[in-house]
Amino acid sequence: MQIKPRQQLLDIWRAIARYSFPDGEWDWGKSGGYSTVADAERLLCILYPATEFPAFRLDDPDTTDRDVREALQAAGSRLEIPAKILSAVAEFMTTHTTDDKRPSFAGGHYFDPRNPADELTEQQRQLGVVDSFSLSITLSLATLGFIKVYLSKPRRAEVQALAEELRTATEARLTAAMVSLLRSFTVNVFDAEAPQGRTLSRLLGQGRVSERIAAQQFQRRFKALRSTIRDSISLGVEVADGLDDDSQLFECGWAWSLVKDAPPVETESEIGPQPDGVARPTPYLYFTVVALDGIQDLFSDRTLTLGLLNAEQQRLAEALRLRWEITQQYWSGIARFGDGSWPLEDIPWRTTGQRQESEYFSLSVAAILVHDLVRRRATDDDLTRTVDVMQRLAERGRITSRMKVGDSAVELHNPGVAMPLQGSEVLGPPMQWSMPDFSAQLLKRTVQLCSLSRSISSHDRLLRLAERIFDHLWQRRIRGGETAGLWDNIHAVFPDSPDRNWAMSWSITERVTECMVAARQLYIQPPIRSSTLTTLARDLLSEATHLLGNEQLEPTSTADGSRGMALKGIEVKLARARQILDERPGTSCALSTEALGELDTLALARQTASRGV
Repeated sequence: MQIKPRQQLLDIWRAIARYSFPDGEWDWGKSGGYSTVADAERLLCILYPATEFPAFRLDDPDTTDRDVREALQAAGSRLEIPAKILSAVAEFMTTHTTDDKRPSFAGGHYFDPRNPADELTEQQRQLGVVDSFSLSITLSLATLGFIKVYLSKPRRAEVQALAEELRTATEARLTAAMVSLLRSFTVNVFDAEAPQGRTLSRLLGQGRVSERIAAQQFQRRFKALRSTIRDSISLGVEVADGLDDDSQLFECGWAWSLVKDAPPVETESEIGPQPDGVARPTPYLYFTVVALDGIQDLFSDRTLTLGLLNAEQQRLAEALRLRWEITQQYWSGIARFGDGSWPLEDIPWRTTGQRQESEYFSLSVAAILVHDLVRRRATDDDLTRTVDVMQRLAERGRITSRMKVGDSAVELHNPGVAMPLQGSEVLGPPMQWSMPDFSAQLLKRTVQLCSLSRSISSHDRLLRLAERIFDHLWQRRIRGGETAGLWDNIHAVFPDSPDRNWAMSWSITERVTECMVAARQLYIQPPIRSSTLTTLARDLLSEATHLLGNEQLEPTSTADGSRGMALKGIEVKLARARQILDERPGTSCALSTEALGELDTLALARQTASRGV
C-alpha cells in the first residue's frame, strides 16, 4: 500500500474530529483525565501535524487549506478550530496540575500490576513516567509555537486572554518536563563478573571472544565516553563513583521515572516542589528511545526559528542535549561493537538490567542507531546492515511473513512486551509497562532510515518495506462505532490473538500520525541522484541540443507558424532539462527524449515534403 501522507493524515484527522468533537465541542470522554500520557497523545494527533506539516497548519485560519477544514469540520469553522484546540490544551494543563501547583506527569491507567490479581495504589498511578516527560516537551513546544503564530494577528479579547494564560502554564510544564528528564537520566555501573556484566560481555563477545576479552574491548572502546560522562554530567543525576574504576562496565540512558535519590534541579521558574524519585538507577531501552525522541524537538529548526525557549530552558536544553549525544554514542557503539557481525544483528536483543529478551528491544537499539546515523554521516555499510535488521524484524514480527498456528510472535502486538518497573514496589504491588506498538515503531524507524539513505538500492528496499508495514497497520484501523478510523483492531490482522480489555489506543494512533509526518519529510527531499542517469542525461541533452541547432538552420515560411512554435517548445524543454540535470537526471532524460522525438518528427516531415516536390 502506497504511503500518501496528506490523504491518509486527512483520514485520521477526520476520524479524530468525529470522535473528539461529537457535538462541536471537545469531549475527553470516559478515559480522559486518567493518564497524562494518553491525553497528551490525543492532543498531539492534531497539534503535531499542525505544527510540523505546513499543509496542515491551523494557527493561521486565513491559510488553512480547504481539505484540512473539511476534515475538521466536526470541530467548527476555520475561525473556530484554533480556539477550540487551544481550549482543549488549556483543559489538559488544568486537569494535570496538582493541588500544590505542580505539573503532573502521571502514568495513570497505563501502569499495570505485575500480578493481575493485585490493585495498584493511587500513589503509584500518580507517579510520573518518562513517556509523559517526553510527550510534554513535544506538546509544549507545539503549543507555544501555535500560540506565537496565532497571536501574531488580532484575536477576540477572550481568546487572547485564554492563549496568554495557556502560554504561562505551558512554559511551566515545559520546564518541569525538562527537569524531570534530567532527573530520570542515569548511569548504571557494574562489575564485569556481576550478572549484568556477564550478560553485557556475552552480548558483545557473541561467542567469538571470551567474556574477559569482550570486557577489555569495552573498556578501550568507551574510555573517552566514560571520561565525558564523569567530567561533564552533574545536573539532576549523581554519577556513580564506579566510573573512576576503568575495570567497571556501565550503561547510560533513562530509567522509567525519576531516579531514587536524584538531586533536585535548581530553577527560577515556578514549577512546584520536585517529587522524590523511586526508580532504580537502571536504564531502560524503551524509555531511552522515548526520551531521545522528545529531546530532539528542543533543538529543531522550528524551535530555534520561533525562539520558543527562554534563557533557563536553553540552559536545561543544553544539559539534555549532552545526555542525548552521549546516549546515542553509547548505544550506537554497543549495537555495532566489534569487527565482525554486529550485536544488533543477533536478534533478539537481551537487556542487562531487566534481563529480558525480545525483538522489541532489538528495535529499540535500532531506533537509537537510526538517531545516531541521522546525527553523523552514516557509511553505506552502516545503512545496508541496518536495512537488513529492519527487514528481519518485520519478518520475525509476522508483519511481512505468515503467522503460524500458536505463533508467539503475536505477543509483540498483543498484549505487547511487558517490562517490570523496578522500584515501583516501594509504594505498592510491583508494576509493569506494556508496549504493543511494535509495528508503528518499526514503520517510524524504517521511514526515518529511508529519508537518510542516499543509496538507490537501500532506499528502494526501505520504501517497499515501509509500504508493507503501513499496509499491515492500516488494516488494523477500527472499522465501526464511534472510534472508526482510529486504532487498534489487532484482530483484523491476527484473528486468533487474545481478546483485549481495551479497543481504542491513542498510543498507536499518535505513532501512526508521527509516521505520516516523517513520510512527508521523506517525500519533500530531493530524489537520489544516479550517476548513470546523469551521464545518460548529458548525452541525450547534447544530441538534442545539436539537432535543434541543425533544425533551426532550415528555412521556415511565415505561413508555417506551427513549425516555429514547435521549435520554440523544444527549446524550452531543453532549457528545463539542462536546468534540472544535476538534481533530477531522470526527469532531464525524459524531457530530452521527448524533445528528440519531436525533432525527429519535424525532420521526417521535411524529408517527406522534399520527396514530394
